[in-house]
Amino acid sequence: MKVIFAGTPEFARVALDALLAAGFNVPLVLTQPDRPAGRGMKLQASPVKQCAIAHGIELAQPQSLRLDGKYPEVAAAAKAAIEAAQADVMVVAAYGLILPQWVLDTPRLGCLNIHASLLPRWRGAAPIHRAIEAGDPETGVTIMQMDAGLDTGDMLLVDRTAITDRDTTATLHDRLAEMGGRLIVQALGLAGRTGLEATPQPPEGVTYAHKIDKGESLIDWSQSAEVIARRVRAFDPFPGAATQLGAEAIKVWNCKIDSCQRPPDARDGQILLVSDDGIDVACGAGSVLRLTTLQRAGGKRLPAAQFLRGFALAPGMVLAA
Repeated sequence: MKVIFAGTPEFARVALDALLAAGFNVPLVLTQPDRPAGRGMKLQASPVKQCAIAHGIELAQPQSLRLDGKYPEVAAAAKAAIEAAQADVMVVAAYGLILPQWVLDTPRLGCLNIHASLLPRWRGAAPIHRAIEAGDPETGVTIMQMDAGLDTGDMLLVDRTAITDRDTTATLHDRLAEMGGRLIVQALGLAGRTGLEATPQPPEGVTYAHKIDKGESLIDWSQSAEVIARRVRAFDPFPGAATQLGAEAIKVWNCKIDSCQRPPDARDGQILLVSDDGIDVACGAGSVLRLTTLQRAGGKRLPAAQFLRGFALAPGMVLAA
């Protein structure tokens, strides 16, 4: 079976590796144009591009696939490459470009998407972050037949995993990426033998995982410790949960809900206790959160005991968003 692959970040790279390891013929890879990244803001190839180059696969990096859009010549060149590949199917994983109808219609078996949620919950750009933030007990991967809507196509295969109270977006991402690679290999194997059974998404339970904005990183101490703890895990590694002490920005990377009761006269964000075990902070709903791993701007993530050696915190200080 000939497979065109379209994807950009590490999540997609894992799936491409799985397809290649399983012996699928991948004549063409689509990925986003190189982007500036890092402190020097130098152009960097996506993980998928690096994988394609390592395997000597033809590569296309169009800014758009819309023939009537801003880059018609680029889109036309991509169309020619896609048609020349004569692929049976296109596999899409976190590609980052909208696929116009001509792309969906070109491969014989259409386009299959690897989506990191249990559809129809968390359609959209940030399903892993939003599942943790919302306190979902489980999530998973859905292999979906793509249509013109935003993650609205029929479901072909689904696998599930529990979300633990220690999962961050980083750890859950890695687990789901591996699951996605395994599931797409299974899906293509079934497609080539017996075919896949398509199940329409139910109309109930639709939610949208809106793209993460850096502004969401600021901790609102009027929220409960439980809500804040989920957001800390959801925003690790990006954008990180942040708070302010005067002009100093502090990121919080690990925390746990404290069993002690918040004093009735404490303010939201007030530091209640400082020890090598962590910094206890008053939160909403009468709760207390213990901050156990922190980071100053330009510094490293440090356990509370080490952080406190270089940054004096004391009971009575108030952290702010």
